Amino acid sequence: MPTLILICGLPGSGKTTLAKRLEIERPALRLTPDEWLARMAVDGYDEDKRKAVELLQWDIAQRALGLGDDVILEWGFWTRRERDEIRAQAARLGASTKLYYLNVPLEDLKRRLVARNAALPSETFPVEAAQLEMWAKQFERPTQDELA
Repeated sequence: MPTLILICGLPGSGKTTLAKRLEIERPALRLTPDEWLARMAVDGYDEDKRKAVELLQWDIAQRALGLGDDVILEWGFWTRRERDEIRAQAARLGASTKLYYLNVPLEDLKRRLVARNAALPSETFPVEAAQLEMWAKQFERPTQDELA
């Protein structure tokens, strides 16, 4: 049975590092919007473009799962609703789902992002402390039943 892996966390929590490690260990197809948006040279904060990339990535993920391949989605998955919807869709495809939640304190995230912004990798976008604080208020932490 193929597995859909969801990487959940705020910017700076280590999602990309974990996803890249899992991609090799499993192996699995890794899909992350930031890399695609950066390669297309578009604004990483353009929500319409991000949504379009995620829809395209989901089409590819469904095909890979249907072929029996594991897939990693590194989308952040900030809300329970988003996580529930993608899990239900994966189940309809006959895939299991595993959620990895990177729970990093806000102050640690801020420190990490200062360092990351100073030497910004080409496939990421800068994140300021004010943005992070706003997003942290919107973020819905996964419950224990989601992590089981």
